[in-house]
Amino acid sequence: MRISLNWLRELVDVTISPEELAETLTMAGFEVEEIEDRRAWADGVVLGKIVACEQHPNADKLRVCQVDVGKPEALNIVCGAPNARADIYVPVAVVGTFLSTIDLKIKPAKLRGVPSEGMICSLAELGLSKESAGIHIFELENPELGRDIRPLLGLDDVILDLTATANRADALSMVGVAREVAALTGASLRIPTTNDVGIHGEESPNLAVEISEPQGCPIYIGTEISGVKIAPSPAWLQQRLQAAGVRPISNVVDVTNYILLEWGQPLHAFDRDRLQSFTGTSDISIGVRFAKPGESFKTLDGQNRNLQSQNLLITASDKPVALAGVMGGEDTEVHDGTENLVLEAAIFDQATIRRSARAQGLRSEASIRYERGVNQAALTTACDRAIALILELAGGNATVQKTASSGGDLSFSRSLELRLDRINLVLGQLKRGATGGSPYLEPEEVKNILTALGCEVAATAKERVFAITVPPYRYRDLEREIDLIEEVARLHGYDNFCDTLPSETEPGYLSPEYAQLRNVRSAFRAAGLTELMHYSLVKTEGDNQVVLANPLFVEYSALRTEMLSGLIDAFGYNLEQGNGALNGFEVGRIFWKEGDAKKESDAVAGIIGGDPTVWKWQQGGRDRPLTWFEAKGILESAFQQLGLAVEYASDSSNSRLHPGRTAALSLNGKHLGIFGQLHPQLQQEKDLPEQVYVFQLDLGLLVASLDESQNSTRKFAPYSSFPASDRDIAFFAPMEVAVVEMQSAMKKAGGSLLDSVELFDEYRGDNVPAGQRSLAFRLIYRSGDRTLSETDVEPAQQKVRDVLVEKFGVSLRS
Repeated sequence: MRISLNWLRELVDVTISPEELAETLTMAGFEVEEIEDRRAWADGVVLGKIVACEQHPNADKLRVCQVDVGKPEALNIVCGAPNARADIYVPVAVVGTFLSTIDLKIKPAKLRGVPSEGMICSLAELGLSKESAGIHIFELENPELGRDIRPLLGLDDVILDLTATANRADALSMVGVAREVAALTGASLRIPTTNDVGIHGEESPNLAVEISEPQGCPIYIGTEISGVKIAPSPAWLQQRLQAAGVRPISNVVDVTNYILLEWGQPLHAFDRDRLQSFTGTSDISIGVRFAKPGESFKTLDGQNRNLQSQNLLITASDKPVALAGVMGGEDTEVHDGTENLVLEAAIFDQATIRRSARAQGLRSEASIRYERGVNQAALTTACDRAIALILELAGGNATVQKTASSGGDLSFSRSLELRLDRINLVLGQLKRGATGGSPYLEPEEVKNILTALGCEVAATAKERVFAITVPPYRYRDLEREIDLIEEVARLHGYDNFCDTLPSETEPGYLSPEYAQLRNVRSAFRAAGLTELMHYSLVKTEGDNQVVLANPLFVEYSALRTEMLSGLIDAFGYNLEQGNGALNGFEVGRIFWKEGDAKKESDAVAGIIGGDPTVWKWQQGGRDRPLTWFEAKGILESAFQQLGLAVEYASDSSNSRLHPGRTAALSLNGKHLGIFGQLHPQLQQEKDLPEQVYVFQLDLGLLVASLDESQNSTRKFAPYSSFPASDRDIAFFAPMEVAVVEMQSAMKKAGGSLLDSVELFDEYRGDNVPAGQRSLAFRLIYRSGDRTLSETDVEPAQQKVRDVLVEKFGVSLRS
């Protein structure tokens, strides 16, 4: 929120500099992001009067002006503004003035041969508007030529751009900030007051208020004001709105915006005659209800809004006229011809307004305050002050006021117990320095701090325990004892407490699970894959998805059930951007539903594709597709580094993967995941290279396997110093028998002497029985304590032959 220092000084006696005030507020939790010193914008600009204005002899669009700035001689200034004329009062930048907003220093000059001794300024050149059609003209009763123009334009001010935390809704108002400054500095506070506004004809049947949704709108006040005259606001009001970043519109609308800034209470003014025309009746019945299916209406920004069931509406004779707490309707807005008003002052439920604004993708200054919670106790005060200002600036009479209330607890008071010992336990010792005294906060210090915040502090029967009554404007955020302790620390100053470390510390360490997770990441990076990261939120597509009740966007409306889709999209995006093939992996979480139960688990997934070669000159510059075995080798290298023996089995259950080039992975007899090539049809739809491979693994099973004793610590195995003995075996095997199954059976049959089994030849074609293939394996036998002889190797080799014949029905060729 933009805070005008001049306005703030009317509410609280601020004597410190803007920089000191910004530091004080920031240290108290209200970050001041920027200090806008407007005093430098027009330093040296004075009030002048054009006493004569003639056409420039050498330019059609220039005029030569004689300007009186209170000096013995008038200044000769060449001006190009179309509205320059004699007998008007204007801002004049004299020679030597630096206009910081346009980075221009005024120097004597000649324009088309005519000397110019200054510049007559527009509001744009003074930093008060983006564009100006001409120079600014003052309307003054008793002008003093040569005086500083900054007080006339509100440029004798400093603006603090302040950011309040989400729990401090009271800081979104000038009164709230003034209370905070008074508590921090001990300065005197002056809260604006309003005398009772006379309301005539309260029993008039022409205005009625009815709340159909008391939970969404606890209180609604409607006030009819007749005989107003719409006109521009006075200069002081326009300047205050502009300093806060609000565009002045008219006296009535500006008053509602002024009260919003002053009290943090949103208001809205309806045109009474337009309400009657819109509803077709002279009796206006204001209602509050949720939108019905198919309803729509046009808001003040000119947008036609298709309403949803969570939109809370203000209605007139059951017809929508405003999005409650967000924005009014165009059909009933106040305009230049408005004569009669209905002024709305209401309290709306925080969550209701938040959902309503988000459903329409619309946030306003009003909705921002309602979402955080406005001070309900100040509703009538803000309403009365707005009525008084409207009557003062626009005339008219307040004729009818009707109030509807849910009848709930509207006292807005809360009592809490605060233990002094608990304060000192949480906050610790103070930096008392040379002043001495108790190292902890004293009861009187705590009482003074809380009293400055507006709390009522009373003693209780318990020793060193206070009874605290929270003020209504802090009702929403001071709910527990710890909230009061935080306020004590904030106002006393966080930097005034000692920095005390715990007496006993121990070094940090990684949990076994997280250490193994690091090993998993390291293994996949070592295999040449880049670690990726995607959102867990995706579009709603499947029945088993966990769907968000209140999504930010349609694209992020559900939780992902698998990770492959994001990887495939990322692969295609990198190709489109000219970054080449993306070989990467991602560690993340997936979510799904099983009936009414929601499930989640951790997974690691990856994608591999593109040409694996670095230099393509050996291939004539052509890309070589990655083969299935090369992609499998990358995955195998990661498993090997982790010390895991993963088994592969043919699988065709996933429709997005190639039915003949997909494997189900298992670890220790448990399903680990899937690995395979993208289906050619999907590859064509996504315009991807010929062969792209993906995998998704159960991360929990991987980590659990690594935590087992044999995998938790790497053990060194010495190399054998004795020579190996190798044997080849070839046979015809049925096509449906997997090589991995045969390798496993051979290793088991060969016993401890069989060091490795390697497939070195496969043949299909002539001289091979139908439905079979020729396979040749090399078996390496080795012992760590002796050189093997034929009598050692041959029995093991025979066991291998026997198990191949008996278990797989092969026909031995050697």
